Amino acid sequence: MKCSSGELMRCEHATALVKGERVRAVVGDRVEVELPDGHDKGVISAILPRRTAFVRRDPAERTASQVLAANFDLVIVAEPIVQLNRSRLERELVLAHETGADVAVVLTKADLMSAAEVEAVRREVSDLAGQMVPVLVVSIEDAASVERVRALVGDGRVAILIGKSGVGKSSLVNVLAGADVQDVGDVREFDGKGRHTTVDRVMVELPGGGCVVDMPGVRGLGMWDADTGLGLAFPDVEELAASCRFRDCSHVDEPGCAVLAAVASGELAAARLESYRTLSSEISAVRARRDEARHMRGEKASDRKKRRK
Repeated sequence: MKCSSGELMRCEHATALVKGERVRAVVGDRVEVELPDGHDKGVISAILPRRTAFVRRDPAERTASQVLAANFDLVIVAEPIVQLNRSRLERELVLAHETGADVAVVLTKADLMSAAEVEAVRREVSDLAGQMVPVLVVSIEDAASVERVRALVGDGRVAILIGKSGVGKSSLVNVLAGADVQDVGDVREFDGKGRHTTVDRVMVELPGGGCVVDMPGVRGLGMWDADTGLGLAFPDVEELAASCRFRDCSHVDEPGCAVLAAVASGELAAARLESYRTLSSEISAVRARRDEARHMRGEKASDRKKRRK
């Protein structure tokens, strides 16, 4: 970790921090550190309140969350423009919006498609992400496209770069930083896919100001408390849902469902609704499992409120 003086210091967590809910400091956290006599490293004694956090369901625990990064201003979702995975992008956007930070999408590997194909995919992603989310097309060989990403980060801001392995995140960070700060794996020519190379979450300072965190390729993106993110990622569905006859409409077979009517008329794609229902059901299921686990532990609602405070 880096101290307020700018010096780097090796640290470990105090035992009290890793009990119970296993709270741990992550990249971007601001912490309090003690230096015990005779100790060869600092001890993190407290984690200061986070203004933003990227949270997913812990892959190793069905009823626990996992924070991957904290205190950032922008989430950049990186997706390869070739073989775009629409459902993964929708999931990434939900989790990105839930952080409360600004969100942008960067489509990499643009040099592997024709200009007409690139524009078609960019429009598709722009329609999916919504008007409030910038969608940039990037080729490492195109300096102007990289500069647009640099401008997006801006001076004094911290951005996290998320996406699956091999989409070109580390290559982009190296170009932004003007140096080989991240290892880059070999890339297959026919689809532009590379090997997973980043294993640590490192905050890289960019020339001219700003920082970017190259997140290791995240395979599992399980939902946690993401109702707000779901609404921001699916504003079209949420707007239609406001006109449903029933406030608790699940948009499956209820009479007077404005969302189903929009699908029937072609206003809303059936695949879009299916993605929304899948993610909404996952969020509800995780919440139900968590509440059941708390009940089994004998935890009361008042206890949970005190802990949150």
